[in-house]
Amino acid sequence: MADLEALAKAFTGLGIDEKSLIENLGKSHPEHRALFRKRTPHFFIEDERSFERWNDHCVRLLKHEFVRFKNALVLWAMHPWERDARLVKEALKKGPQSYGVIVEIACTRSSEELLGARKAYHSLFDQCIEEDVATHIHGSERKLLVALVSAYRYEGPKVKEDAAKSEAKILANAIKNGHKKNPIEDDEVIRILSTRSKAHLKVVYKHYKEVSGNIIHEDLDASDLILKETVECLCSPHAYFSKVLDEAMSSDAHKNSKKGLTRVIVTRADVDMKEIKEEYMKLFGVSLSKKIEEKANGNYRDFLVTLITRDN
Repeated sequence: MADLEALAKAFTGLGIDEKSLIENLGKSHPEHRALFRKRTPHFFIEDERSFERWNDHCVRLLKHEFVRFKNALVLWAMHPWERDARLVKEALKKGPQSYGVIVEIACTRSSEELLGARKAYHSLFDQCIEEDVATHIHGSERKLLVALVSAYRYEGPKVKEDAAKSEAKILANAIKNGHKKNPIEDDEVIRILSTRSKAHLKVVYKHYKEVSGNIIHEDLDASDLILKETVECLCSPHAYFSKVLDEAMSSDAHKNSKKGLTRVIVTRADVDMKEIKEEYMKLFGVSLSKKIEEKANGNYRDFLVTLITRDN
């Protein structure tokens, strides 16, 4: 019975417990495997011809779990420019449910890092990111996403206080009147979010609260998801990354959401993982490494924990 439980657990979660499969499944006898099939109806279906067959949906899901470790290793070995370029390309292929990845890359990278990704995109796909985003995206978010991936922001400390106050009012009015015109299509909103430095935007958001009475996140609802993600990525990236990680490890996470665990850890391990771990603990009351150890399996789990606990 313990062996059967270990086998079921090896197939459950993020990644696969390869060692447990080898020890328990590799050494099993036909009778043992038959019992395993009968005791795991979420994996196997009783066929009308009196045998237990794999649930096809389950097989498709397991294929994703078996390659998580490989995908994490491949992404980790990549040059960061190539990695970001490939992530953008994949997001465009996946469609609207993955456009947040484009926002993430455009808004959390430095100006030079984003420029590097754009150069890599040229080399890999014989196109520019801006062209591909404009060609593939046809919804209301197109103008904003094209502007974000085209950005090369000032990264110095200087902030224009008067301009920040004025732009806070512009954002507040655009969001307040969102029922008349989607703020994601407002040219002034796009200008502010795609051209202003992150230091400037933090001051804008401070004044926004003075004007609106709320922080900007509170005034944006689920229908403004791309806009909300843009704001979070620009001004509170560590909180944004923490939420992506936690959602990826939730029991009912969509397969696209699950990819966020690999993506965030691999892309941020050399950058700001210390700050992300601190923010994760603050938001969810548990250490990131402990949560990964609980939710992930095998080599995949061990690799992710190694990345987040290494000395940069």
